[in-house]
Amino acid sequence: MANFDLAQRMRRMASALAGAAILFAAALACSPAAAQGAVRSVYGDWQIRCETPPGAQNEQCALMQSVTAEDRPNVGLTVIVLKTSDQKSRLMRVVAPLGVLIPSGLGLKIDNQDVGRAGFVRCLPNGCVAEVVMDDKLINELRNGQTSTFIIFQTPEEGIGFPMSLKGFGEGYDKLP
Repeated sequence: MANFDLAQRMRRMASALAGAAILFAAALACSPAAAQGAVRSVYGDWQIRCETPPGAQNEQCALMQSVTAEDRPNVGLTVIVLKTSDQKSRLMRVVAPLGVLIPSGLGLKIDNQDVGRAGFVRCLPNGCVAEVVMDDKLINELRNGQTSTFIIFQTPEEGIGFPMSLKGFGEGYDKLP
């Protein structure tokens, strides 16, 4: 099982991850229709979107995909992959709908193989954010996989899976500034 839960590394990185990148992710993560930022390019089922957040000096770009639950069309999830401005860290932020069971975290499977869970780090008006510092192993699993499934919980017994295509992830990630 890959180390998807990188809570200790995330806590150490928290101060470095504040600022423009958080604002960018929050602004983009509402829904596919409400996503801000200009679509720079499309790679399979993934988009690179870029914008200059308020107060930021530089443009921030992210590789993104939004999906809805197969059995609940009004419940959506957005995955945002970005590199920190210093190019030293790669982050995955997943914005889940409000009402998730925070202690259960966010589960991830790639091609039906359990990868692990990530904890939620904050809730915003548009959803709750789970955040992972991506290591090479996770990036390679996403790059080489066909389908990922992100799992949220509304009760300890009730998980909702969000299947997400990985088509174009590797190419899009390689083009991410």
